[in-house]
Amino acid sequence: MIKGLRNIAPYVPGAQPQEKNIIKINTNENAFPPSPGVLKALSEFKGNRLRQYSSLDNHDLCQALANQLGIKQEQIIVGNGSDDILALAFLSFFNSGDAVLFPDITYGFYKVWADLFQIPFEEIPLSETFELVTGDYVGRKNGGIVIANPNAPTGIFKTLSEIEQIVKANQDVVVIIDEAYIAFGGESALPLLSQYDNIFITRTFSKDAALAGLRVGYGIGSPKLISVIQAVKNSYNPYAVDSIAESLATAAVMDTSYYDGINAEISQTRDWFSDELSALGFEVLKSKTNFLLTKPRGVSAKALFEFLQAKKIYVRYFGDHGRLSDYLRISIGTRAEMTKVVTVIGDVF
Repeated sequence: MIKGLRNIAPYVPGAQPQEKNIIKINTNENAFPPSPGVLKALSEFKGNRLRQYSSLDNHDLCQALANQLGIKQEQIIVGNGSDDILALAFLSFFNSGDAVLFPDITYGFYKVWADLFQIPFEEIPLSETFELVTGDYVGRKNGGIVIANPNAPTGIFKTLSEIEQIVKANQDVVVIIDEAYIAFGGESALPLLSQYDNIFITRTFSKDAALAGLRVGYGIGSPKLISVIQAVKNSYNPYAVDSIAESLATAAVMDTSYYDGINAEISQTRDWFSDELSALGFEVLKSKTNFLLTKPRGVSAKALFEFLQAKKIYVRYFGDHGRLSDYLRISIGTRAEMTKVVTVIGDVF
């Protein structure tokens, strides 16, 4: 027997089917291609740059983000996707020995990281309507808090005033706000940065910037928090963002109008699709993301999942996962794709 091997249940991502002519709406990828500026930057990238290491401080990307967000460059750290940033944040900020708090239904990686890094945690149940209850995070001893806002996989958004209540009541620990889907609705927690130094916001280029395959994300916080997480990052992977990724992500930041346009269209299609499902008798949670969590009418979630897959439409089914077992998560594709999905679902009823 080999000693010292780690035994952990890993995060299970959505399927990545290799079939052609499918509608892939199972992993919350953006329905549209990257911006023209990104594609231009890719075509003009000088391949001989790859013989050198990428930037240590990712100055160009951090400066572009700082200008866009109206904050200082020293308040930003970039990494290999927001998963990288979140993992670094767990390692950097949650070392008190007290349990870290996050909802029982949220991004599944939080629990995996806590287990992997041997951080005690407590999952706080969402309400019967899948709402995060603000009071559950006030007056409770903890070693940190993690909140996805809007939440995943529910899509539900908490107001800035409620987020501030949580941040204000827990100023002795770091409160992470995961804003992976903030471009599709809701209000960012960025205004809280000037008032509280215990808030850390994470974002990704995978969703709103249509760059899931690039793997770039970033964190925003006080210079003190950034210095801590930067030190941890440099302790094991200082070159986390490669030269191509930095160049393309910087170009994406510069193409704000393009992304504002496509993400507004996605949000409009989401609301239209929600109305269509409701008209079929489905229960649909109010979403501020690029996906919907829905409970089918007259057929089990598993049966509808299998029916759609047979029609080459891939959605996310969580299996025997407690309260989620009756629900499907459906990402929002183009209007043409979602129109076809409505037609195919209508064939079931």
